[in-house]
Amino acid sequence: MARRSTGFDSLGGLVFSTDSGRMCPDCRQPQAQCNCAQTATPAGDGIARVRRETKGRGGKTVTTITGLALPADELKVLAKRIKARCGCGGSVVDGVIEIQGDRADMLCDWLAAEGFKTKRAGG
Repeated sequence: MARRSTGFDSLGGLVFSTDSGRMCPDCRQPQAQCNCAQTATPAGDGIARVRRETKGRGGKTVTTITGLALPADELKVLAKRIKARCGCGGSVVDGVIEIQGDRADMLCDWLAAEGFKTKRAGG
């Protein structure tokens, strides 16, 4: 069985510097200069999975789109275009586009017309 690291080793190195404050654990740069989040592409297989959800939302229906391997800024632009097309609200949360209402069929057709591979997931 592997031995578990404790103490400062478990933190992965320097986490705070008196010169520049908090440090990014990935690139070891100060948080103000870190651009790991902007350059990181979310894990996705390139297939847009469109799904209708109601669980945990107080009975409200939300259509979610997952699996798009786009950077965060491009995902926000796509979400804005989708919201304008649907005429409803929505947001981007952790790489998932959430659109208010049951718009799954219309979004599958629209995303396919825009050149994305789509699959209808869930019920």
